[in-house]
Amino acid sequence: MSTETQARFTRFADFYPYYLQEHSNAVCRRLHYVGSLLIVALVGYVLLSQQWLWLLALPVVGYGFAWVGHFVFEKNRPATFDYPLYSLMGDWVMLKDAFTGRIKF
Repeated sequence: MSTETQARFTRFADFYPYYLQEHSNAVCRRLHYVGSLLIVALVGYVLLSQQWLWLLALPVVGYGFAWVGHFVFEKNRPATFDYPLYSLMGDWVMLKDAFTGRIKF
């Protein structure tokens, strides 16, 4: 992305509509949901089992599913590369919005 585009998102509220546009493919969104839910499950497992080494798998699980969605189905570059914090926030807000019916699952 150009510097002009990066400078335009200084608030998450402005970024989120762009984020949703970058996730217009239903398979891509669903792969994000799978990755996010697996992260929750993995963190729960780690807390219960105290197998702390499994925390190293968090980025692989979370980003792995999401990036397959982008590169294979959405055919775009993940926003994480330009907006890492906003993209992480967007993953969880998009999952919440899917569960609450605000966006199509």
